[in-house]
Amino acid sequence: MQPTNISDPGFFHKVVDCQYACPAHTPVPEYIRLIAAGRYSDAYMLNWQSNVFPGILGRVCDRPCEPACRRGRVEEQPVAICRLKRVAADYKDDISGRLPQVPAQKNGKRIALIGGGPASLTVARDLAPLGYDITLIDDGKAGGGMMRTQIPKFRLPDSVLDEECGYIEQLGISLRYGERVNSLKALLEENYDAVFVGTGAPRGRDLDIPGRQEAAANVHLGIDWLSSISFGHVTGIGKRVIVLGGGNTAMDCCRSARRLGGEDVKVVVRSGFEEMKASPWEKKDAMHEDIPILNFLVPKEFTHEDGRLTGVIFEKVKAEYDAKGRRNLVPAGEPDVHIPCDDVLVAVGQENTFPWIERDIGIEFDKWGMPVVDETTHRSTHERVFFGGDSAFGPKNIIWAVAHGHEAAISIDLLCTGQDISLRPAPHVTLASQKMGIHEWSYGNEISDDRRFAVPHADKAIVLSNIKAEVELGFDPALALAEAERCLNCDVQTVFSDNLCIECDACNDICPVDCISFVDNGEEEELRTRLNAPAQNLTQDLYISGALKTSRIMVKDEDVCLHCGLCAERCPTGAWDMQRFLFNTAKAGASCCKS
Repeated sequence: MQPTNISDPGFFHKVVDCQYACPAHTPVPEYIRLIAAGRYSDAYMLNWQSNVFPGILGRVCDRPCEPACRRGRVEEQPVAICRLKRVAADYKDDISGRLPQVPAQKNGKRIALIGGGPASLTVARDLAPLGYDITLIDDGKAGGGMMRTQIPKFRLPDSVLDEECGYIEQLGISLRYGERVNSLKALLEENYDAVFVGTGAPRGRDLDIPGRQEAAANVHLGIDWLSSISFGHVTGIGKRVIVLGGGNTAMDCCRSARRLGGEDVKVVVRSGFEEMKASPWEKKDAMHEDIPILNFLVPKEFTHEDGRLTGVIFEKVKAEYDAKGRRNLVPAGEPDVHIPCDDVLVAVGQENTFPWIERDIGIEFDKWGMPVVDETTHRSTHERVFFGGDSAFGPKNIIWAVAHGHEAAISIDLLCTGQDISLRPAPHVTLASQKMGIHEWSYGNEISDDRRFAVPHADKAIVLSNIKAEVELGFDPALALAEAERCLNCDVQTVFSDNLCIECDACNDICPVDCISFVDNGEEEELRTRLNAPAQNLTQDLYISGALKTSRIMVKDEDVCLHCGLCAERCPTGAWDMQRFLFNTAKAGASCCKS
């Protein structure tokens, strides 16, 4: 194998698993260290640069960073990365003076943003400080899009939305709330230099089974029902409620139903419990509120009497797997199950709908009715029209919408400055030694066995009686410090200088996870089997040195390294050094990289 090129930003970025897994590439270990130091405002602003909504995402993010967390490889639970983000938001000072200053003179370019959700707001946040004239159009009364209308207030209070949307709205943006765009063609004729579409996936999927029309008065589409609660149009529901679906929307529906009068609320899912799309913590919270989840039941018919819903008939199914491991749900051969109910909430998925986009303006759509969008630039087949968030590639989550917004903003800026939008600006990277003395480091590197600290919750009786009462109370500073100390500082990299190595094997001997080996070189597949501990995770690279004096090479398995620094402390020649790696993705306005 060839020596590892550590000057390639991608190598060490991949080692910082939490940041690499985050679609917006938030520098997670860096902001956790700031929280541990009590520098909450600094931690907040570091988050704000990348994920834009620290207080919102600190409550409702889908947390792709946490399954990737290195702590989860040595203990059962990863670091509570998401809830630490909320700590920065909860305990920060007034940061209004640290927000970007908007130029008094605009740059002459006009940008229209359709939809007021996270993707559009991210584009506005990135482009407004560059002098662009931004117009944001949304049919809602306030910003936030489906963050405001689909996420219950007991998970995300309006005050948090108002604050973080407000930081962006105050950047000199023209806000046209309460206005619906009925024609993209007409909007383009207003001579905008670019149009960004961030309208989400606003249509809930329905179930076309017998009885649907007859029982229509008591069968509700989940996302529409949640919106009606948000707008104050719905204040109650029947005592017996069935929620159909296994995603996070279904969890929001069932928990909302409990607060609006549902005494017997059940979630019924066609798949198994483990295969449900809902996040594990969402399922846990629902069950904590006395909501059972019934699996392997497929709805067949809505039963009704005199125009009134009486229940749902389900077919019992089981999972079978073919030779390639693909799952099929087949009848279990057991009698159908009838579950009585007063109301049904259908939360079986969301779809995009673009009736306001004319099909003769140069935007191509695929066979599923989705716009054809470049996954890197986010440009459609129309030169001036860009898409992001759920409207671009279908339903995902808030952090993905933010990532799309950043990339679309780069493209719009390149387009408006006459550059090639396919040439993406390079990330900003630093790599600096953390050495303070021979065996002292400027960061905490002790390995502890602390289990994950639980986030305090409000009393169940209180939150079930008030649909706006926030359930999670968040960490206080003491708990935040304890949880932050569980972070293994994966961004402090072990950097090896082969010219200093005397092959004493001291680092090999002291490594607590046997991730360092001194071996003869070879092909990767074979080499992985000859290390002190076989490197079985092929998705994480090996760190390969140049040839040493004995012609052996140093190989480190980046997958299991704990970044404890013991190798660097033990090394008598300083061949190992602990160097902090900071990776920040480029934003609009950065100099374009050259191919």
